[in-house]
Amino acid sequence: MNYKEAWEYLDNLQFFKIKLGLESMAEFLGSVGNPQNKMRFVHVGGTNGKGSVSATLLTLLSEAGYKVGLYTSPHLSSVRERFRINDTYISENDFAEIATRIKNTLSGTQITYFEFTTALALLWFEQQKVDLAVMEVGLGGRLDATNVISPLVSVITNVSMDHEFHLGNTLTEVATEKAGIIKSGVPVVSGAEKNESGEVIQRTCLERGARLLLLERDFGANKQASDQWDYMGWNGLNLNKLPCHLKGQYQVGNAAMAIAACECLREHGFQVDDDSFRSGLGKVRWPGRLEHFTLGTHRFLLDGAHNPAGIESLTSSLKEEFQYDKLICVWASMSDKDISKTLRPMAPLCDHIIFTRPEAERSALTEDLVQILPEEYRPRAKKVESVAAALLEAQKMATPEDLICVAGSLYLIGAARKILLGELVI
Repeated sequence: MNYKEAWEYLDNLQFFKIKLGLESMAEFLGSVGNPQNKMRFVHVGGTNGKGSVSATLLTLLSEAGYKVGLYTSPHLSSVRERFRINDTYISENDFAEIATRIKNTLSGTQITYFEFTTALALLWFEQQKVDLAVMEVGLGGRLDATNVISPLVSVITNVSMDHEFHLGNTLTEVATEKAGIIKSGVPVVSGAEKNESGEVIQRTCLERGARLLLLERDFGANKQASDQWDYMGWNGLNLNKLPCHLKGQYQVGNAAMAIAACECLREHGFQVDDDSFRSGLGKVRWPGRLEHFTLGTHRFLLDGAHNPAGIESLTSSLKEEFQYDKLICVWASMSDKDISKTLRPMAPLCDHIIFTRPEAERSALTEDLVQILPEEYRPRAKKVESVAAALLEAQKMATPEDLICVAGSLYLIGAARKILLGELVI
């Protein structure tokens, strides 16, 4: 297959439903020599912040001179965004070559989209002989396809309600699935809160003999100014006046978890010096997550917040970190989400809400989104079916003092970002 054919083949796998479980993944990897047994890993799970922590780990370790693989999901507009080594995304040729190998090895056997991309990441990282690979959990943890790896350190950022259909209807059930990545004797870095989720993480670590390093208990982050913070480490590392490039108060905690994981990696020979920490933190980028930029006279904020915890972070940031006259929101949601839990907290902040629908089968209808709005906010709403037209409408409404916020769905963020800024991966 060439690249276009490989991507089309992969996209067709989306017609098969999500299937949690490790049997088919383990069986396939066994047929290609078990690449996961030949590499060293950091495994990153949790509900929100997984991508930011993973991107920060990649940048810090790359800055220290290591060859580091990064596997994340979902992508914004190009599937190649999921696969990185340092600053380089997988090439079209490598993607096509490895995808063809996977297809031929399967010989008609069915695996899911995420199993396919996970296998592709592992095979590419093995082929490229990375020093370490950072693997982000796709969904949950215990039965996620990435859970075939044996990491040097695991990270569980936090636990909140999301993907209830697959993970459970209580915080304890969701946390139990997230805690499934905890391995016997492997240290765990976590930002879990002092609630049922934190209790599950602590209990699982105790049962499996895994050392737990908890944010604000064993290591900490103290924000000193809008763009500086101090790190207090668990193993004697203390760093002052660190840069904070990513927007969002919570990003300091995410960066602290990444540094704490690097402290764990020291025990396995990975050394990041103070200068690499400092310079690396200034280079971290995570597109589509509180991404703020100006185009012409218009200010934009793109954020993939799509669950209650993500919306809470977005609304807090809008109140505390941004100044504007009017907030004009372009919004879309996936129909299988509990939209009311995300849209209702956002609505009071918006002077105008433009509902749209990315090209995705699961996108909620714009008329349904209007009906979910509390009645007092419906006069602020407008329906514009295409993302491009919705962005144009927002720009017509906005003055240079206003802020255009695009949120509610990563599918929307991917489509909007491509229109506004072009492809992330060339």
